[in-house]
Amino acid sequence: MKTIKDVFLNFQQELNDLYDNREIEAITLLVLEEITDMSRAKIKAFPDDDVNGEAVEKITGILAELKTGKPVQYILGSTEFYGFNFLVNPATLIPRPETEELVEWILAESKKLKVESGKSVNILDIGTGSGCIAISLKKHLPEAVVTAIDISADALHTASQNAVINDVKVDFVQDDILRVRKSESPISQEDSITLSFDIQYSLFDIIVSNPPYVTKTDKLRMHRNVTDFEPHSALFVPENDPLIFYKAIADFAVAHLTENGLLFFEINENLGKETIELLSDKGFTDIELRKDMSGRDRMIKANR
Repeated sequence: MKTIKDVFLNFQQELNDLYDNREIEAITLLVLEEITDMSRAKIKAFPDDDVNGEAVEKITGILAELKTGKPVQYILGSTEFYGFNFLVNPATLIPRPETEELVEWILAESKKLKVESGKSVNILDIGTGSGCIAISLKKHLPEAVVTAIDISADALHTASQNAVINDVKVDFVQDDILRVRKSESPISQEDSITLSFDIQYSLFDIIVSNPPYVTKTDKLRMHRNVTDFEPHSALFVPENDPLIFYKAIADFAVAHLTENGLLFFEINENLGKETIELLSDKGFTDIELRKDMSGRDRMIKANR
């Protein structure tokens, strides 16, 4: 019979070539919580408690997958974001804590928006992936009309499931922001993906995006559990045009934001200055660059 302490030691020994000690502890806690249904507090308080044989068998299988570099969130099939549960898989990026800070900023700024009396706040999330931003905003702004687009049908399928799990209504649209076109028929009524309107003719009070921004140079410094497993279409951009998505989204926002509407981006920490210049050149004002919890330039707000 293995104890909780034994599981921690085993993970430490098997994963020390892949992760640092802090990451290994976090992964082990996550796995134990998921498999044993024990709280994090209990796991930490009673390290000598036994882990039953069935749980040990499952944990051993998870550890074997972790040794390949596969992210624990993909192995477990879900993760927490902004206090809500989200399904994740190789079709979607794994939501990061830094993106929670972006959601927090948007919620704070949404209270300051001067929206026409009787009108709901209209929000568009571009490149929604798992739907974590759109769904979290809708949970906190239940009267808002929230729309989310992505180029990937598989990602939208997962996002639509997450909307159901979190009991919110978000309109999901399959489209490519680099070539926005008139939406045609629904992808699948069964998946609750509704092409309910043509975004080319809509106005939004808030547009938000965490688009691809990783260059080949950046890739060399990234952990292989990201580069080998997370969707490349949601990560990487051409080395010679790293702001390709920011240009397209800014152009879209110029035409589709309401007066005094707000544009929010998560950005490449190395391209803060360039992103500000891009937005300024396109006529945006009150541009604000913010650092994330690690002190890195990570998010931008701009006014239409």
